Amino acid sequence: MTVERAGALELLRQMVLIRRFEEKCAEVYSEGKIRGFLHLYIGEEAVAVGALSALSPDDNIVATYREHGHAIVRGTPLESIMSEMYGKVTGCSHGRGGSMHLFDVKRRFFGGHAIVGGGLPLSVGLAMSDARLGRRAVTACFFGDGAMAEGEFHESMNLAALWTLPVLFLCENNLYAMGTALSRYQAVTDLCLKARSYGVEAEAVDGMDVVAVRDATARAANAVRETKRPRFLELRTYRFRAHSMYDPELYRTKAEVREWMEKHDPIQAFTGWLTQQGWLSPSDVAEMERRVAEDIARAVAEAEAGALEPVAELTSHVYSERAR
Repeated sequence: MTVERAGALELLRQMVLIRRFEEKCAEVYSEGKIRGFLHLYIGEEAVAVGALSALSPDDNIVATYREHGHAIVRGTPLESIMSEMYGKVTGCSHGRGGSMHLFDVKRRFFGGHAIVGGGLPLSVGLAMSDARLGRRAVTACFFGDGAMAEGEFHESMNLAALWTLPVLFLCENNLYAMGTALSRYQAVTDLCLKARSYGVEAEAVDGMDVVAVRDATARAANAVRETKRPRFLELRTYRFRAHSMYDPELYRTKAEVREWMEKHDPIQAFTGWLTQQGWLSPSDVAEMERRVAEDIARAVAEAEAGALEPVAELTSHVYSERAR
């Protein structure tokens, strides 16, 4: 692994922060304090942490509806994220987006998109804008394996390659498109082949290894930045929780999930490696957990205390005859 102690500990802290934040979200959702859909990222933390740690603050980030972890790593304050989950005006989307529509334009975090594949065309547009303006930014677009069955994926890959646009396509392949196994909806399960069919260089990466993800993303992003041509990474990962809080999860066995949790948990694996290096002790882990818990508690407290949008303001920022 190519990582120094301070950087490695920060990678672990961010993964733990995402895991505990997600667990808290599940708890308050069950209490009825978060409404609508909730898609948890538990098990996939190494992807967001590894990939985003390799990108520049000037790069554009486009994510899916399972984007809480991406927003956290990007630097959006926990209070702002949790308040958005609660639907409060202090949220990063002013309470109008909720769990699936986190936006933070200041940090060039352009969603949070509820529609499968919906962020792909947007990423092409952002990259085209940067190319026209002469910016050296990369547009990193995260999407699930299920999005690769959508027309938006093929159109976006084709145009990015045809027009030589600086897009880094990051496929979070968690093996299930909602509730359908990869082999049941894709005739060709080697996802990199699909990217290469458009003349785009592609690489498959162990998405449960945070350093492998970081290093692969750094290589790919640097190549995109220098050549202005798109690249594709397939990040092979696995979610430990159901597709959403409404999902009865009848499409896979509990034994399969348990095996992934026991053998491939990215946090446990990285914690073990750090301990072997002599870089981490049980007391370090306890202190990290304590600080993470305090940060999340503050975020929940602010969300609880935040105000809902006044009814009189509900038509603002909405295109309608009445609002004009």
